[in-house]
Amino acid sequence: MSIPLTPTDALLVIDMQNDFCPARDGIGGALAVQDGDQIIPLINQLGQRFHHVLLTQDWHPRGHISFASSHPGTQPFAVIDLPYGPQTLWPDHCVQGTPGADLHPALHLPHAELIVRKGFHRQIDSYSAFLENDHITPTGLAGYLHERDLKRLFLCGLAYDFCVRYSALDGTARGFECIVLEDATRAIGLPGSIESTNAAFAAHNIARIHSSQLA
Repeated sequence: MSIPLTPTDALLVIDMQNDFCPARDGIGGALAVQDGDQIIPLINQLGQRFHHVLLTQDWHPRGHISFASSHPGTQPFAVIDLPYGPQTLWPDHCVQGTPGADLHPALHLPHAELIVRKGFHRQIDSYSAFLENDHITPTGLAGYLHERDLKRLFLCGLAYDFCVRYSALDGTARGFECIVLEDATRAIGLPGSIESTNAAFAAHNIARIHSSQLA
């Protein structure tokens, strides 16, 4: 199946930041997704095919509630209960103003129209490009898309089983058609996280395609 692109489509590039990619020259890698940097050339190529390109950027303050270091006695990747629900704890990553929070230097999308920063409230995490983890607090992306009359989103970036997942689910719930470009994502791969992501996409009729299917 070949999917033709239209003027109301946008490429949504999730969290292509140094800390989510393998470290290089001592920069980044705090929460590295295996081979996360390997998808950057493909994302750059995809960007040239879209008139509209949007980016997200994790942007945590020091001592963020999602950091294991903020909860003495816990370890990264443990899950704890917080007032807004279960929260996976992470190594400190994408701290505001640090090199690890910067977009990866190999990412070349000069025509990107918007960078949505998320996770900047100290007491709540934000995986989704649309909502913080309380599933109530908006990032403002939905309003931007409505104002620009952008209706279909092609998602790529990091990580497939967390921020890409929740961005696609929340975007779909807000009336946008969301399509995941599987070969332009990589997963963290915690126990069961990929399987549950695939099941969630199937349950909400979110297509997972290869980039070669774009006309």
